[in-house]
Amino acid sequence: MSEKYDVIVIGAGPGGYVAAIKAAKLGFKTAVIEAREAGGTCLNRGCIPAKAMIHAAEVYRSAKECERFGIHAENVTFDFEKIFEYKEETTKQLVSGVEGLFKGNEVDQIAGKGTLLPDKKVKVVSESGEQVLEAEHIILAVGSKPLILPIPGMDLPGVLTSDELFRMKSVPESLTIIGGGVISVEFATVYAELGCKVTILEALPRILPNMDKEISQNLKLILKKRGIDIHTAAAVQGVEAEGDQYVCKYIEKEKEQSATSQYVLCAVGRCPNTDGLFSEDATPEMNRGRVVVNEKFETSIPGVYAIGDLIFGAQLAHTASAQGIQVAEQLAGKEVSVDVNVVPGCVYTDPEIASVGITEDEAKEKGIAVKVGKFIMSANGKSPITKEERGFIKVVAEEESGVIVGAQMMCARATDMIGEFVTAVANNMTVSQLLKGMRAHPTYNEGIGEALEELEGGAIHVMPKKKIIFYNFEEEEHIWEVFLIF
Repeated sequence: MSEKYDVIVIGAGPGGYVAAIKAAKLGFKTAVIEAREAGGTCLNRGCIPAKAMIHAAEVYRSAKECERFGIHAENVTFDFEKIFEYKEETTKQLVSGVEGLFKGNEVDQIAGKGTLLPDKKVKVVSESGEQVLEAEHIILAVGSKPLILPIPGMDLPGVLTSDELFRMKSVPESLTIIGGGVISVEFATVYAELGCKVTILEALPRILPNMDKEISQNLKLILKKRGIDIHTAAAVQGVEAEGDQYVCKYIEKEKEQSATSQYVLCAVGRCPNTDGLFSEDATPEMNRGRVVVNEKFETSIPGVYAIGDLIFGAQLAHTASAQGIQVAEQLAGKEVSVDVNVVPGCVYTDPEIASVGITEDEAKEKGIAVKVGKFIMSANGKSPITKEERGFIKVVAEEESGVIVGAQMMCARATDMIGEFVTAVANNMTVSQLLKGMRAHPTYNEGIGEALEELEGGAIHVMPKKKIIFYNFEEEEHIWEVFLIF
């Protein structure tokens, strides 16, 4: 007889472990099944190790530039093995924290590969053998794996995924990155700072194609200034080995070009990790490799749910976590506490990038009349203190109602500050409502207030727009135009 649970979660990534802990806190007898480490891709091979490396690179750059603050540091160098150790220690610490939360909340952590069976059963295969578990509710949260382009040469030893790059204990001399999305620009930021010659090849007309156009354009200029070679509208055809180097061939402006480097990173996205997840007689409805769910994250199989990268939508750790919370709360008959449709997007470049809701261009495409408030962060009081003066904050609001429908930020601490706009968009707050709260001085957060004030008649630290008065008069057969600007 199989062991019976209220809830079984397959996968212990940011969606799975959060769903399991939340279910346990709501009184359900819960088990979580994971074949690898707790925390999934995010903790072990994604967000956390990437941000640790980004932080190390930022510290290195700050040390090199500290003279502008009157601090003298000579012969600033880095030890990549130590950076690697720091990354690994950070990951282990957080993984241990998740495992501690499992124990503290009496969640049974079961090591092994989970396969969905009919009748709400799950087979678990591990080194110690095989067992079958049973539950009233099953949540699928196995995440994703790197997507590999179907082009020649992707199986060459020097062509890497993000998983393999994270395992490298030395900085490559040169690196060609296929793809210009979030993973690409974050890795480019790190390795370029550490002396690697980086080339980015993006098939679409701009990097970060899903972000605000102005942000994409500004980031491209910043990265190029730091020595990163960027080619957009570049269609990669294949990769060839040439001695100890790899040649990435691509078409740009209808001409065949090539980029040669020590390694090639394929960073074109991720795909659902469904290998071995379903038995033949327990496969839910699928669409292009993803599990189909309704607004409650129910699959076509009663009692079985799917969240995170398995389904369509934003492939982000916090999205998966919010979905896991929603499913657990639904099972407990509680009102859902998080709006899973309002998703912040963050990019940990320098300066940081963050957004939520829709952009001005998207509003126009949807026929929504909007007004835009923008504040340049060089006028922010804290920016000259830290010498982080680049960037801006942009707020998009409905023209008539003043309801905030989106925000885009490219500035220091953008990924921390976006939360204020997430709250605003999720609660349909107006510009005037969000302005009610006083912001401390000097903080980067003041920039949010200034951007909002621009929508309400003009920010304090923004020069007034020049007024233009137009006159024309006729003299015989000539029309004279006079512009008075003040």
